[in-house]
Amino acid sequence: MESLSDLLKDMKNREFWRALEEKTDEVLHDPLIVKWRSKYPDLDEKTLRSHMNRLYQYAKEYKQCSNCPGLERCPNDFAGHYTKLYVETINGQAHIYDHKVTCKKMTAKQKQDTLQRRIRSFYVDEKALFGGISVSEIVHNDPERVLAVDQIMEYILLTKEQGLQKEGLYLAGKFGTGKTFLMSFLLHELAKEGYSGAIVFMPDFVEDLKSMFAEPQRLKDMLDTLKESDLLIFDDIGAENLNPWVRDHVLGSILNYRMNRKPTFFTSNYELDQLEQHFSFTSKDGEEEYKGKRLMDRIRHYVKVIVVKGRNKREA
Repeated sequence: MESLSDLLKDMKNREFWRALEEKTDEVLHDPLIVKWRSKYPDLDEKTLRSHMNRLYQYAKEYKQCSNCPGLERCPNDFAGHYTKLYVETINGQAHIYDHKVTCKKMTAKQKQDTLQRRIRSFYVDEKALFGGISVSEIVHNDPERVLAVDQIMEYILLTKEQGLQKEGLYLAGKFGTGKTFLMSFLLHELAKEGYSGAIVFMPDFVEDLKSMFAEPQRLKDMLDTLKESDLLIFDDIGAENLNPWVRDHVLGSILNYRMNRKPTFFTSNYELDQLEQHFSFTSKDGEEEYKGKRLMDRIRHYVKVIVVKGRNKREA
């Protein structure tokens, strides 16, 4: 006579196999599996049942992807990926295999991450860099800057066709006309082509340089980054509180290194002659016309000037 424990164990085994058979039947009759199976009419029932775990995973993840809750809450075993099935016949016997495929959302994120690794931002709001700016948005936001947009688009296309240029751009215009926005667009578009870039907001950059006297390695690393980046943008140049060391040993060093090597870009409320006056005077040493002119020679001859017109967006 069987013991009570043996009877209970036998009942549990029967319940397990019954539940397993019900689950197997459910998977085999799933419309998605039925549709997939129609592509492989040579698959027999035995082969399907021996790969039931793969069929189940495929169907489960397909349904989860169809109701995607977003990449951050992806319920799949390997976030941002889903299972695909394929069949190979070896020695007359069909075998089912699976592999993980990157979903569209993960692919988009990977592309965005690659762009962010290529672009260094110093004291600039990264929303402007990675906000998905469109050409139509740039033009339609303010028709007055269409000419400037056309010139920037020409520069982007020229770089895509011919490679990195030696001449950069100098965007001059009043407050709030979108100069930083346009330069961010250029940087973003060329980063897609594989170019590295850096954008520096000059007023904050100059203030932070003062603290780097005590951190020479940090200063060197930053200067090396700015020198070596394929594309370098000095944003709002002329608005900084200039001192001789920054002008002669930081800006001068960077611009001297990049001359005839890599393009440098600028946005400013000043035209070139006004910027030269700015560089010719420091709070410490007063008027130094020669040093201002010397620095401007490293800018003036290596940029194309674009005047950005339009209304002040910050007042809108």
